[in-house]
Amino acid sequence: MAQKGVQLDRETISCSICLDLLMDPVTIPCGHSYCMKCIKSVWDEEDERKIHSCPQCRMTFTPRPVLVKSTMLAALVEELKKTGLQAAPADHCYAGPEDVACDVCTGRKLKALKSCLVCLISYCEKHLQPHYEIAPLKKHKLVEPSRKPQENICSHHDEVMKMFCRTDQQCICYLCSVDEHKGHDTVSAAAERTERQRELEVSRQDIQQRIQDRQKDVKVLQQEVKAINRSADKAVEDSQKIFSQLIRLMENRSSDVKRQVRSQQEAEVSRVKELEEKLEQEITELKRKDAELKQLSHTEDHTQFLHNYPSLSPLSGPTDSSSINIRPLRYFEDVTAAVSAVRDKLQDVLRDKWTNVSLTVTEVDVLLSPPEPKTRAGFLKYSREITLDPNTAHTHLLLSEGNRKATAAKEQQSYSDHPDRFTGWFQVLSRESLTGRCYWEVERRGTGVYVAVAYKNISRAGSSNESRFGRNDKSWVLDCNNNSYNFWYNDVETPVSGPQSSRVGVYLDHSAGILSFYSVSETMTLLHRVQTTFTQPLYAGLQFCYTYRDSAEFCKLRQSEVV
Repeated sequence: MAQKGVQLDRETISCSICLDLLMDPVTIPCGHSYCMKCIKSVWDEEDERKIHSCPQCRMTFTPRPVLVKSTMLAALVEELKKTGLQAAPADHCYAGPEDVACDVCTGRKLKALKSCLVCLISYCEKHLQPHYEIAPLKKHKLVEPSRKPQENICSHHDEVMKMFCRTDQQCICYLCSVDEHKGHDTVSAAAERTERQRELEVSRQDIQQRIQDRQKDVKVLQQEVKAINRSADKAVEDSQKIFSQLIRLMENRSSDVKRQVRSQQEAEVSRVKELEEKLEQEITELKRKDAELKQLSHTEDHTQFLHNYPSLSPLSGPTDSSSINIRPLRYFEDVTAAVSAVRDKLQDVLRDKWTNVSLTVTEVDVLLSPPEPKTRAGFLKYSREITLDPNTAHTHLLLSEGNRKATAAKEQQSYSDHPDRFTGWFQVLSRESLTGRCYWEVERRGTGVYVAVAYKNISRAGSSNESRFGRNDKSWVLDCNNNSYNFWYNDVETPVSGPQSSRVGVYLDHSAGILSFYSVSETMTLLHRVQTTFTQPLYAGLQFCYTYRDSAEFCKLRQSEVV
């Protein structure tokens, strides 16, 4: 009973934070006591909130109380230490529902530190000491805590199972190996554990590698999401700017038409008013003349009538009837008809172009794209018919075959001036923009042909790298010069190996950021693949060295075509 009282005293003077005997005890205003170091650490974390509380009763204090060592509690703790009594085990030393409990402890059991395969009992640290101190017990086999250590004992021979039968894939004891498992493939449990441990490590390495691969994939997808969001936000922003410009243009044109109509209205009204005033004056004069004639007609004296008649003023000439005819309102009707024609044309343009915009948006596959085709038939499912834009062609490039073929020509071609034309390098871009998944093939003749893709905003003027395919960050090009391959991007050259062929296949998965070049003959051989993020639609391109008569043609492809 006395021992129980001492136990109570130990719990009373234990710190509820570290669960150990109070060290430099302090008592805070609510009456609870802690180690000075423990409560100080708790309150240091609460300094930012300017409110400090008791970890037990949650009473708050403002400002932070000054901590003063409790001499009475400190003396009591020292007295208990002198008696040789140890502080009560902390709560985390007791066995919980998921822990293996000591089989020797009475009352509240402590966690087991080891299990003995001879005693078939699990021991806490205190009760395990005899196994370290008594000679016969030192020979016992101690293992990690086990809920059922008897499972390691052979049920037939009551021996520890230290062997493993690979034939039957089970643990056995030594007697089993010379009895019912005689002739089987048996090894020590330790040897089998070593082998299985090696397999386990290999499995773990494989799992860890897969985790790293998946984490990389996740990062790629996250970057793809960011790129998609940036590109979509930019597309929305740019589209809004363009529509705002279009609206302002329409408003300006509306103001111009209104101003012109009002000006013509003012001129016509002024002309009509002028004629009206002239007619009013003529009417007034005619009325006055009519009054004179009426008065003379009522004169009874014949001599007086004849005397006054010659003195009447002659009538002025009448106003020309052609000058007073109302002009037809054809001018204003023509204006309305012209505006209506503009509206109808704009509606047609918007309807046609909007279909292209909708198709472009629909083609964009977000995030995961289907894998790249493995056969030419698979690539042909994404074949695109490509034509060259004459407005982009250098003047020494001759276009033919419905603008599908370009030939380096010595004679300068009579192209009209255009801001999209390449002026330095022998280059040309396609008329069609490329998004989604596309495939096309180029048949080349000569030793100086380059197969490229580029953004529309690539520079066109001069012979700097800003306008040359592959020498900037707006274009990618496969150099098929001198019977060898080289890939260029952002002025970085990458040597490419592969079989020579007159035909080059190009596969684009715009949303997945994949651009692949293939050598096409009886089979398709990958020459080079690019994995990046495309921020704009691409255009197919061709470039030629300054070697005349070299040519390249975008092939007409059919899904049923076989090389």
